[in-house]
Amino acid sequence: MIKQLAITAALWGLGFVVQAADLTELQQRWAQIHYETPETQQPKAYALLADEARQLTQANPHSAPAYIWQGIILSSWAGAEGGLDALGKVKEARASLERALELEENALQGSAYTSLGALYYQVPGWPISFGDDTKAAELLQRALAINPDGIDSNYFWADYLINQKRYAEAKNALLKAQAAPARPGRELADKGRQQEIRTLLAKIE
Repeated sequence: MIKQLAITAALWGLGFVVQAADLTELQQRWAQIHYETPETQQPKAYALLADEARQLTQANPHSAPAYIWQGIILSSWAGAEGGLDALGKVKEARASLERALELEENALQGSAYTSLGALYYQVPGWPISFGDDTKAAELLQRALAINPDGIDSNYFWADYLINQKRYAEAKNALLKAQAAPARPGRELADKGRQQEIRTLLAKIE
């Protein structure tokens, strides 16, 4: 039903250092679960990571990056779990990402727009859930306006275009994602995303 989804902060002395380290830990553990953990073990692993993400947002209620990662982890947990039980998690993920946008819409190069846009085209529409392709396109385009060369912003835009059967445009977006610059500290996530890009390219060629 839902695909798994992929630091800016105020420079408040030691608090920033602790927060950045915590976010890096969430990012790295998310990548390990998403790309290296067997699918049957992912729901439990995401549940534990989601608890840590909630603790981080509670401790840092004005941190947009913390809310972004809470939203990503909840979305991924929902995707790993599937079924009706996932609906509550995607709603919580949406709320987290919307809170991030209220705090700082450009945080993490517009990642809240990317992740929220992905939710809108991947979840069912009314009356089951809040899925909306038009809203998804709007959010994904805003992500691209902030980060036009990003690997995730272009990947999810391409995936959306494939769902819309706009294959030529999707291929261009995938090639752009493939050429995106490497992200320091995100090596595992980049490696996994590049494999997903190759898979989508093979699907449409």
